[in-house]
Amino acid sequence: MATHMVAAAKKTFHEVTGVVVKSGLMQKTATVRVGNKEWNPTVQKYFKKPINHLVHDPNDSLRAGDVVAISPGWRTSRHKRFIVDRIISPAGIPIEERPPVPTKEERWAEALAKRAAKDERRAVVKEARSAQEMEEASSRREARKIAKRLAKKAVAEQDDAVRQAEELMRAEEAAAQKQS
Repeated sequence: MATHMVAAAKKTFHEVTGVVVKSGLMQKTATVRVGNKEWNPTVQKYFKKPINHLVHDPNDSLRAGDVVAISPGWRTSRHKRFIVDRIISPAGIPIEERPPVPTKEERWAEALAKRAAKDERRAVVKEARSAQEMEEASSRREARKIAKRLAKKAVAEQDDAVRQAEELMRAEEAAAQKQS
């Protein structure tokens, strides 16, 4: 269903290099500062204006001070538009002692597996829902049949009561005629 989104995310984007400013404050997220320049028309020159990006870090392997390569990927949340590709230069703890950063292929495989599992769950729920609706429909049919039977019984009982009342009235009239 949405595998086309994963396939679209597979397209290679440019890598951007930046420095990790904050990490460990949010789960699976780090703030990376990327160098940028802004044109000032008054002075007629470029000035440095770094940009901070929220970056998806799947295994929480980034630490403040790391130099990392990030690339735009599919959005993992409202403000996270980038994902970590690799750690270029670690700060503090060596790369070997940290959880590994997943490769693009691993991320795509995981996304496809998640999507397949979700489609499977949806199919099971849909099947259960349709079975429940069929059961409710059949129980409604049975309820209507029972209601019709009860209504027929009630009508028959009323007819019997009316007949008995008519017979009583006739018997009383006949008794009244005999006396007169």
